[in-house]
Amino acid sequence: MKIVFMGTPEFAVPCLEACISFEGAEVSAVFTQPDRPSGRGNKLTPPPIKVAAERSGIPVYQPERIKSSEAMESLKILQPDLIVVVAYGQILSQEILELPVHGCINVHASLLPRLRGASPIQWSIVSGETETGVTTMKMSAGLDEGDMLLKEAVELTASVTGGELHDQLMSIGADVLTKTLEAIRDNGLSPEPQIHEIATYAPKIDKKMAEIDWERTADEISAQVRGFDPWPAAVTSYGEIRLKLFKPVVVRLSRDDNSTVAKPGTILDVGKDCFTVKAGQDAVRFYEIQAPGSRRMKVSDYLLGHRLGIGDCLNG
Repeated sequence: MKIVFMGTPEFAVPCLEACISFEGAEVSAVFTQPDRPSGRGNKLTPPPIKVAAERSGIPVYQPERIKSSEAMESLKILQPDLIVVVAYGQILSQEILELPVHGCINVHASLLPRLRGASPIQWSIVSGETETGVTTMKMSAGLDEGDMLLKEAVELTASVTGGELHDQLMSIGADVLTKTLEAIRDNGLSPEPQIHEIATYAPKIDKKMAEIDWERTADEISAQVRGFDPWPAAVTSYGEIRLKLFKPVVVRLSRDDNSTVAKPGTILDVGKDCFTVKAGQDAVRFYEIQAPGSRRMKVSDYLLGHRLGIGDCLNG
């Protein structure tokens, strides 16, 4: 089975490795995004998938547009039996979808039809899902609307972060893909249509979404902070200082607690290793913080050189 693999970020690397090691398959080419400027020096940096492919001696194609006539001609010459797509970042044309004998399959980091779209890992936490997972599907023209092939679910804990979940699903994705390839080889797939009426969406994240609104409940703020850790990182203002906050813990406030009448955003308490902020309902305690121009650090280290005043107010 001749496979063309399409992917870009680190998340896709274990899936590429799964295709390379799959018995009876040959990864004849990898398509990925062009090298982009990155870092403080704006140095041209290859995508992680390109690095992984070149390490294995696999030819790499980097078209600006996968729908271009040049890219299509390359695919026709390659004549893949299957195209595997994992976080590629470009939409495939109907002509490409119909090119391989076994079609195009996608590894998506959610339990479809929930959380279709660009950022399912972060939004599974931010939106308060109790479980998420990985779905393989046969690709169609609609956004993540294709028939589902295999799924694996994971429970979301009250402390998991976007970064931790990314790494967990990255590993699970490779396992689910391997099982999907086995089913394709053995003609054992039973595609399941998605119920479009219950679909939810996970839009692309921008930094504005990371602003903390202290009027929201403590549970919602905790989910936002954890989901956007490490990027783009939930932010708030302390006077003129922009602070990124991490490691939240929800603090329940009893009705007879005087803190319940405090304005949302008020710093209720400052301990040796944490500080607590009033939310629209209950409060949130934070254990890690990052100031402009500084590294992320424990609150205990931050307090050695900075002040956080009880009664002061944070503004989103």
